[in-house]
Amino acid sequence: MMKKLNYTLAVIAALFATGAACNAQVFTVTNRLDLARTDEVISIPVKGIIPMVLEDKIAQVSIREQGQQTYLVSQHIDNDMDGKIDEIIFQATIGPRETKSFLIETSNNSVIARPKSERTTFSRFVPERQNDYAWENDRVAFRIYGTPAGRTNTRPTGGGVDAFMKRVSYPIIDKWYKNNAEKEGAYHIDTGEGHDPYLIGDSRGIGGIGIWDRDSLFGSANFISSKTIAVGPLRTVFELTFAPWNANGITINEIKTVSLDLGSHLSRVTETINDKPIPGIAAGISLNDKKGQVNVNVKQGWYRYWEPLNDSWLGTAIIAEPGSVRSFKDYRTEVKNQSHLLVFLKPEDNQFTFYAGYAWEKSGHFKTAEAWDQYLSDFSKKLASPLVPKFK
Repeated sequence: MMKKLNYTLAVIAALFATGAACNAQVFTVTNRLDLARTDEVISIPVKGIIPMVLEDKIAQVSIREQGQQTYLVSQHIDNDMDGKIDEIIFQATIGPRETKSFLIETSNNSVIARPKSERTTFSRFVPERQNDYAWENDRVAFRIYGTPAGRTNTRPTGGGVDAFMKRVSYPIIDKWYKNNAEKEGAYHIDTGEGHDPYLIGDSRGIGGIGIWDRDSLFGSANFISSKTIAVGPLRTVFELTFAPWNANGITINEIKTVSLDLGSHLSRVTETINDKPIPGIAAGISLNDKKGQVNVNVKQGWYRYWEPLNDSWLGTAIIAEPGSVRSFKDYRTEVKNQSHLLVFLKPEDNQFTFYAGYAWEKSGHFKTAEAWDQYLSDFSKKLASPLVPKFK
């Protein structure tokens, strides 16, 4: 009798320690490509699981692979900031042409049961550095300039996207800005974590937008307000509202929503602009001193530049759904900062979406232009064949 009692108590303790599931639903995810989907972020829209999971239990949801006891790293995101969770994302690996089954569970202490990630994403407004906004994951880091009070004409303008070249997997934004505040220019020196060698000026940088009209590019302004929507182990999301800017007599109102997933070299950018059609809208990549090589794959929707950067190499790129692209232009001029690879996009309902990012040779992820091209090709194939959870 005593042995039976001890066994029962042990089972209860084990269930309590792991957050015993009150409700569990099985779903599958199928990879239809001949490519392995390694540590890919998968999204579950909350509206699709409300019938199976009570709304007041959404915050307690955890996810694990069927047959496994440990939970996967996951993140709950409130995209519209209304106080309600809109999607649950998790990271999983699914082999070529493979289908995997997962369990979505609610439990009384699932927040405790969810594992913590050793790596993370991060973003924040940086008022101490003239109102920058900076974001990063375990592979890349970016920033964009705001409009500081009393700014001088020496400040780079135009809404271009700058890059911090990092070669460590942990966050560097706070540390680099702190070091730079203590000693101006500190983050331009590589002490082992990386540095900021990218010269942006008033170019589009890596994915800033502009309007092409009468053989001239009119670039966007600096942003004037920001919202940090999500910061977590798998994704950071934020929104920037720009000062109205002039494109050859047309006033442009721009809101930029950016997200960056763990492990990705490319940010997802959704631009919301005037509600009336504006011709000539383009996302751009700076060609800097024009010593690099442009390569494009129109069918797959990727456009890239591979250039020397000091004693290393830098690959930059834009990817868009091929049907959303009107055309592209390799534009070169003697005017400083104005040579660009431009990708002209088709807004729908005053919005358009693309991906933009970089690969730095010294980070160790890509050593050649061919390797960067392969990454972009695989990325575009994955975009065209997303991993979609299907509930039984």
